[in-house]
Amino acid sequence: MNHSIQQRKDYFNQQLVYIDENIKELTDLYVSSTPVLDRIKHFFTLYSLEVEDLLKNNQRKGTFPYFPKVYIGTKVTVLYDEDNETEDYVICFPEQSDPDKGFISFLSPVGRQVLLKNLGDKVALKIPTGDLWVTIKEISFVGHLLDVTTNTKEA
Repeated sequence: MNHSIQQRKDYFNQQLVYIDENIKELTDLYVSSTPVLDRIKHFFTLYSLEVEDLLKNNQRKGTFPYFPKVYIGTKVTVLYDEDNETEDYVICFPEQSDPDKGFISFLSPVGRQVLLKNLGDKVALKIPTGDLWVTIKEISFVGHLLDVTTNTKEA
């Protein structure tokens, strides 16, 4: 899975453009899918700043050796601490989600809670029955599986 540095940069640059061009629709989805107490002021601005920082840091290094945080377009492996089992999720835009295949929207309850978490972080996922503790075990780029410019979900 060796994808060029330029492909990764292009993917994240397209992501920033997509968010900018679709900010109203994405904000509406965020507000409607996020409980009031869990909402983060300037959610999309914070995310965009993190992506810009990722691009800037990797531009200086000239590489994308690993991803220190969960971004849209990454696959995250979480370890369920209680039963020591892992599960992979591809974090994607809402129209790309397919939970049966492990593609979850960054606005879904789990996607929203792992977005921008660091490798090794322990996260208490809020679920209807309480908190479910997971550890972020692995993060890898899979943006090549997603098309940022597509804004309609295929049947």
